[in-house]
Amino acid sequence: MLEFTGISDASSIPLIDLKDLHGHNHSNITKQIGLACQTDGFFQVKNHGVPEEMIKDMLSIASEFFNLPESERLKMYSDDPSKTTRLSTSFNVRTEKLSNWRDFLRLHCYPLEDYVQEWPNNPPSFREQVGEYCTSVRGLVLILLGAISESLGLEKNYIVEALGKQGQHMALNYYPPCPEPELTYGLPGHTDCNLITILLQDDVPGLQVLRNGKWVAVNPIPNTFIVNIGDMMQVIGNGKYRSVLHRAVVNCNSERISIPTFYCPSPDAVIGPAKDLISHDQPAMYRNFTYAEYFEKFWNRGLATSCCLDLFKPNL
Repeated sequence: MLEFTGISDASSIPLIDLKDLHGHNHSNITKQIGLACQTDGFFQVKNHGVPEEMIKDMLSIASEFFNLPESERLKMYSDDPSKTTRLSTSFNVRTEKLSNWRDFLRLHCYPLEDYVQEWPNNPPSFREQVGEYCTSVRGLVLILLGAISESLGLEKNYIVEALGKQGQHMALNYYPPCPEPELTYGLPGHTDCNLITILLQDDVPGLQVLRNGKWVAVNPIPNTFIVNIGDMMQVIGNGKYRSVLHRAVVNCNSERISIPTFYCPSPDAVIGPAKDLISHDQPAMYRNFTYAEYFEKFWNRGLATSCCLDLFKPNL
């Protein structure tokens, strides 16, 4: 049986108001973002610029897709992780000994015009609504990356320019009610291998973040996004900002939908600590590597509680 002790909801992750990020309060908000990246690795944002109606439409279209007849949904099925559009289950069914209680539709979505024709055309408005959402969330990502760069003491465009051509993926996660939720996870504890993740979730709790050795429940707040730092950000920041373990739990009463957007470097981008963050007192914590090299190791080892970054420390 899986162990679920040590769960707390007494203190959740920071909620940051982005309303004045481009105004007189820019410096203060940037500091808040930097502190959250350093201490929690997670934060929530409001007044983020993505329209509330667009958020509702995105959650609705995801629900519509997973309520289609199975024969229609299975047209998108593949267990090949190299496919840029695919429906699958768990995490990596080719390597797992135990499956997780999750179905997901994985979409590549930047550049949008390169992928949108692969996407489902049922529900009929899927491509249009999801495409608009992807574009809007990418705008939010670029704003946050500028603020995070500045919070590290780097030039505003440093992180974006380190990514090469950049990549954007998203997952529509569906967690059905589970008759024995104490026996499985939606997703077990893991870090994200990408740079930054923007999570939209419905009103059903399920996300938990590891903080000070305890799992903290991150309960949904309407019209907000959850932002978490990925492994690539921890590398660029030379360990100053943390990619933190998190997991998804399931329940026996309600289905749950979550929609993470993963922003990442292009496969050939060389990732390493920013030179301005390396010094005699703070040497490089990681060697340089391509994102393709990292992703291959991350995927093949599966979701694990030890961070894949340990494999990329100098002289290993």
